[in-house]
Amino acid sequence: MPILKWCQETKLEWHYIAPGNPMQNGFVESFNVSFRDECLNETLFSSPAQSSTAITAWKEDYDRNRPHSSLGNITPSEFAMKMTIEKQGA
Repeated sequence: MPILKWCQETKLEWHYIAPGNPMQNGFVESFNVSFRDECLNETLFSSPAQSSTAITAWKEDYDRNRPHSSLGNITPSEFAMKMTIEKQGA
C-alpha cells in the first residue's frame, strides 16, 4: 500500500481507526460531517471542474471565515497566524 510505504520512508506512525469507533479521531469526523452536510449534500455537480470550484470555495470559507470552537472560536487561518507569531517569539 503506497501510504504505508510513504509512512515508513518519512518515519511517521500509521494508526488505524478501529471499526465502529469514529470518535478515535473526532476532529476529522466533525470536519467530514460539516463537509458532507454543507457542501456535498447541497450541490449536484455536473462536472469535475464544477465540483473542484465548489469544494475549493467551501474550503476557503471553512478555513478563512468560520470560527471553530476547537480553536477557541477563531478561524483556522487566525489560529495558524497566532501559532506562527508564538513560535517566532519563543
